[in-house]
Amino acid sequence: QVYLVESGGGLVQAGGSLRLSCAASGLTFSTYTMGWFRQAPGKEREFVGAISSAGGTYYANSVKGRFTISRDNAANTCSLQMNSLKPDDTAVYYCAAGRTMMPVSTMASYAYWGQGTQVTVSS
Repeated sequence: QVYLVESGGGLVQAGGSLRLSCAASGLTFSTYTMGWFRQAPGKEREFVGAISSAGGTYYANSVKGRFTISRDNAANTCSLQMNSLKPDDTAVYYCAAGRTMMPVSTMASYAYWGQGTQVTVSS
């Protein structure tokens, strides 16, 4: 059974930082691309960023330069460092794992999903 568990969400003021973590189990973590998505109230889930098994990183334009994704294959964890947060970043953040050749920004690329963690950025 594959489990992805996000942590680190919370309430932060605009301009602040948060670090989200995703702990994975039940899969050969190092062989998976890890993605981060978010869903704001009333909106569709959207791509935030991803890190491939080789360590390559990809970001949505809306977060490029503010968010950084990293992974620790020894610990089976993936992290999302979020700086210069804006109220528009408020959403539930999900981590996901996948091994397809589809674009990393596509939800269909990911076979496994976490339950999400809430991030709220106040103005």
